[in-house]
Amino acid sequence: MSCPYCQSESIAKRRPRTTLGYRIIFCTSCRRQFNERTGTAFNNLQFPTDVVLMAVLWRLRYKLGFRDVSELLLQRGFVVSHETIRNWEFRFAPLVSTNLRTRRRGKSGRSWYFDETYIKVSGRWCYLYRAIDREGNLLDSMLGEKRDKYAARRFLRRLLENADQRPLRLTTDKHPAYTKAIRWIVGRKVLHRHNQYLNNRMEQDQRHIKQRYHPMLGFKRFKSASRFCTAFAELRNYLRVNGSKDENIKARARRRMFRTRWSTLMAELSA
Repeated sequence: MSCPYCQSESIAKRRPRTTLGYRIIFCTSCRRQFNERTGTAFNNLQFPTDVVLMAVLWRLRYKLGFRDVSELLLQRGFVVSHETIRNWEFRFAPLVSTNLRTRRRGKSGRSWYFDETYIKVSGRWCYLYRAIDREGNLLDSMLGEKRDKYAARRFLRRLLENADQRPLRLTTDKHPAYTKAIRWIVGRKVLHRHNQYLNNRMEQDQRHIKQRYHPMLGFKRFKSASRFCTAFAELRNYLRVNGSKDENIKARARRRMFRTRWSTLMAELSA
């Protein structure tokens, strides 16, 4: 660990701790005192880091409102208002999505499926573009206000940037904007399939965001909707346990993998 002020590694740990239990550290170079959370995104919070992260992940993972998360924390002895939960989601949901997006960079397959679905924001419909590979792994998601060739081009550029490779096959519906965007961004060598039955894999994958979105009764702001949908997709993709067609993963193994991934994510975000 180095000093967040002068980046020196000449530090000395003090015996006293903060009120939240974090160790106090003294830098012998710049003569400043700090704790284990100084210089991180969780500095100056009145609650422990693991409690804040757990509330944000609960909100993203499960069908819970801000007041539901506040009541769950109350049962654990933490008095938190629903507006505080909203503030935590605003601050740390992008941290979760950025961490998971970096983790899966360049690990996509060569057969892509992408489509859009409807999300209501402030009383009007917006379009959530999503893309997965043949194994069902998330490639990217993007919320747009319009459904045209410009939005399709922007989404394809994001896909290529995060995948670090061009696909061999692209499966979409019969919307004409996709054909022009694929030729413009990806090229003519890619095999573009636009049969509606071939894209059933993508249509089934859209159910998860629909099931999470309907209890919320829509979003009030476009930025908050985009932030939530991106973080939700990244977290769900990270926690999902997928096997091959002939492989049946037992419930015990699924629980063990879920617990391991959850603990790993909490440790990485807290660092």
